[in-house]
Amino acid sequence: MLRSPQRWLRWLTPGLYVKRWLLLLMVSILLIDLGVAYLLRGIYENSRLTGSVGVYVYDITLQFLPREIRALLFGGLGIGLLGFSFFMLQRSILGPFIPGGDRSLADVLYSSRIMSRGPRLVAIGGGHGLSTLLRGLKEYTGNLSAVVTVADDGGSSGRLRDEYRILPPGDIRQCLIALADAEPLVKQLFDHRFKEGSFEGHSFGNLFIMAMAEVTGDMEHAVRESGRVLAVRGDVLPSTLQDVVLCATVNGGTIVGESQIPLQSAPITRVFLRPDTAEINPEAALAILNADLITVGPGSLYTSILPNLLVRGMVDALRSSPALKVFICNVASENGETDNFKVSDFMKVLEDHVGTNIFDYAIVNSNYAYTPTGGQSKVVFDSEAPAGRDMHFILADVVNQKVPSHHDTDKLSKVIMKRVWHA
Repeated sequence: MLRSPQRWLRWLTPGLYVKRWLLLLMVSILLIDLGVAYLLRGIYENSRLTGSVGVYVYDITLQFLPREIRALLFGGLGIGLLGFSFFMLQRSILGPFIPGGDRSLADVLYSSRIMSRGPRLVAIGGGHGLSTLLRGLKEYTGNLSAVVTVADDGGSSGRLRDEYRILPPGDIRQCLIALADAEPLVKQLFDHRFKEGSFEGHSFGNLFIMAMAEVTGDMEHAVRESGRVLAVRGDVLPSTLQDVVLCATVNGGTIVGESQIPLQSAPITRVFLRPDTAEINPEAALAILNADLITVGPGSLYTSILPNLLVRGMVDALRSSPALKVFICNVASENGETDNFKVSDFMKVLEDHVGTNIFDYAIVNSNYAYTPTGGQSKVVFDSEAPAGRDMHFILADVVNQKVPSHHDTDKLSKVIMKRVWHA
């Protein structure tokens, strides 16, 4: 949340088309003041106020002070009252029409006019990694699209998917909340998970999206309408509109189901989708082709990132897009998926599944002064990582010091926008 001085300074941001009208308003008030001043001067010169009335006028107009000091006092009081009146006018008249709880009119104008000029950015992934990234990127651009995996089959999402045959809403819900400008209570409501009864384990947001899908007729419209409820900055798009199951080859056998893959003790050889004919969501393909900047990751390599890239048409859209393409490598390994992985291991898995020459940049954490918890290890940059003409590695401190297995929202988004987009 912006502090008050920052909110007032936001009115001075170039491109809001506000300063010119504020200046005209101030000039008009100055002209009125000048007219009143001439009138008061005429009264002073032509009228003589005596007795108690004269004393009151003398005291109220501060005639016992030098004129320069009186001018400063009355001018300062006028400016203060003018600012306070604008603030109260905004709250009383425009407040009910401003989304986002405590957002000011300046914030709304900034988001609408300045953020709309930001790059067309597409973020591909899923899980906590994608939502972490989106929270930071939404502060830099309003042209943001999140392309989300729909292979989740565990927890609340999996139960709803099996029972109602809808696309799993879990990752979609997390992205909607990350991009939301709604009041904090609404965000907490969408993330609230029931602890008992028939709804035990379900989050309210998942149930809401499921109900919206039944009302609107399909998941695509349900996500769009849910985004309106949460005043989302950008779009959340499923990577495919077809019901897909993620499978993995482990020790020559096949593991079926996204939730089952990390439970295996043996290394994962390969992952694939069933059916392998699932096509990319046309809206996602259009967003990718029109993008200026595309990010892939962070997130679970096998269960959040690759399920998006394996959708038929996704890699072709990425190769065809003129956008800068960035892979964001995890800061820590993930138990059951990327145990003891180095950066080169991530790049090799990507190459084995989707080929080479897709990414222009890869962002890798350079701060190793942290210790991941839960048996995870640091993902370090190594000499076998294929740096070169086709892909450049950006080493930067992007780790979250409080949760060292995750990226820091602000650090990561700043690296993307400052060192990639503005490079």
